[in-house]
Amino acid sequence: MQGIKRKVVYVGLYEAIAIVVASFGFAAMSGQELSHAAPLSVAASVIAVGWNLIFNNLFEMWESRQAVKGRSVGRRVAHAMGFEGGLVLMLVPLVAWWLDVSLWAALLMDLGLVVFFLVYTFVFNWVFDAVFGLPASSLKPA
Repeated sequence: MQGIKRKVVYVGLYEAIAIVVASFGFAAMSGQELSHAAPLSVAASVIAVGWNLIFNNLFEMWESRQAVKGRSVGRRVAHAMGFEGGLVLMLVPLVAWWLDVSLWAALLMDLGLVVFFLVYTFVFNWVFDAVFGLPASSLKPA
């Protein structure tokens, strides 16, 4: 699977799982009800979807210019860290506002989720590539 279809399936699966996990995580870390944390997770997901599309397009453009093709462990780690790092910068202010906590508390909550999401992103990408195949940008020329 390639192109826009690959990206839509990737984002849809990734975010559906992420909304469920993040809702429980925000509720547990903030001591607030799941009904209050879930909309924050949906908002974070909308932001993440936009960032995901932008980041993955930029990553694949960079990847297509690399002499070494394929997705090594190092390349997968760089992908996960780049994505999550950008997301932290966008989500901490939202978390602080929504949960009415300090930026420091929001950062700590977000870092707790980042630890989970770094592992989740790495594993999800690996499994996704195994099930759906590698994107054209990482394939060796025929």
